[in-house]
Amino acid sequence: MPVLSRSAGRVLGPLVLALPAVLVSCTTERPPPPPPADPGPVEVDATRDELAALAAAAQDRHLVARYVFSRPGQPDRDIVFTSANDGSWRVDVPGGALGGTADVSLAATGDGLFQCALPSTGHPEPARCVRLGERDDALPRRLDPRIQHPLTDWLDVLTDRRAPLAVALAATPKGLSGTCYSVDSTSASLNAPVDVGIYCYDTDGTPTGVRTEAGTLRLAAPPGPAPATVQLAGPVVADAEPLDTAAPPTPDPSLSPSAGTP
Repeated sequence: MPVLSRSAGRVLGPLVLALPAVLVSCTTERPPPPPPADPGPVEVDATRDELAALAAAAQDRHLVARYVFSRPGQPDRDIVFTSANDGSWRVDVPGGALGGTADVSLAATGDGLFQCALPSTGHPEPARCVRLGERDDALPRRLDPRIQHPLTDWLDVLTDRRAPLAVALAATPKGLSGTCYSVDSTSASLNAPVDVGIYCYDTDGTPTGVRTEAGTLRLAAPPGPAPATVQLAGPVVADAEPLDTAAPPTPDPSLSPSAGTP
């Protein structure tokens, strides 16, 4: 029987002792389990899809609806929205011009986009309309009461999955109804595509309420049937000027002809 030399024993001895430790290490070490899947983005996408579907239904919803617009420190205003069967629309906005002293109606038809001045305390003249441009043109900021957007062009943004929006389910604010969503902008631009706020819809796509910094718009009664098309509030006057939203400047008393007259 061969006998190991003393030098060979010195070499093999540490290897023999180390082998069990290596085997134990190989059997006890396991690859870490994969991290659990994060359901967050999936849920966010589903919520965004829900809102997009309701906004698309709202675009197809033709009706006559009365809303109440409220904001702190101001009296409530009744807003009448008409979405006609031919795709034209009209929104009547009391106090929508001249610093809240004049009533206006905005309408988009096949002939273009119009602002109609309605008889009111700040503008007692008969109703007359001014063509502002093509029906899909944006309103100049100085003419924009902003109340109509959640019912009209912002629906295009809410249905656009490429729009820079963050959407989440939200609790229904007091006084509103329907399923509500919190909408925020993910864009660094100061010009957000829609106002940040809460947007609420009925299951058939009827907008039931919106709450933003501008105020709260809530559906006041069940909608009625839509007309075939919308009618402008008055005749179109070619040389008339539209009414600004801002109040006209206060006249300077020193420029009055009677200034200084005893």
